[in-house]
Amino acid sequence: MDDDFLFMNLLYDFYGALLTDKQKEIFEMYYLNDYSLGEISELLNISRQGVYDTLKRAESSLKFFEEKLGLVKRHQEIMNKLQEIKKLIDRIKAQEANPEVVKIVEEIAQKLEELNP
Repeated sequence: MDDDFLFMNLLYDFYGALLTDKQKEIFEMYYLNDYSLGEISELLNISRQGVYDTLKRAESSLKFFEEKLGLVKRHQEIMNKLQEIKKLIDRIKAQEANPEVVKIVEEIAQKLEELNP
């Protein structure tokens, strides 16, 4: 799947509520329900160009929100750090002989899992 497609869906998860109702409807039909521009045009009884323009405005708005707020970037950074911490925990558990230390490390791992959506 295309990275831009996935990125748009991620942006929508964070900022979709900030779009207009029409932008949300067309965005969801195109990105979430896999309708073509022509199909959306027929279903909503608007021109294909109107669908395209609305979709592009929605995409532009989502990118603007991310540029200004940076929530997706921050989320991805946190997820990467969580993965790094999990790898370090696995290394500690594999090398540690003291059961008390292993228990503490496992508690830390459990708390991290609670943070991970």
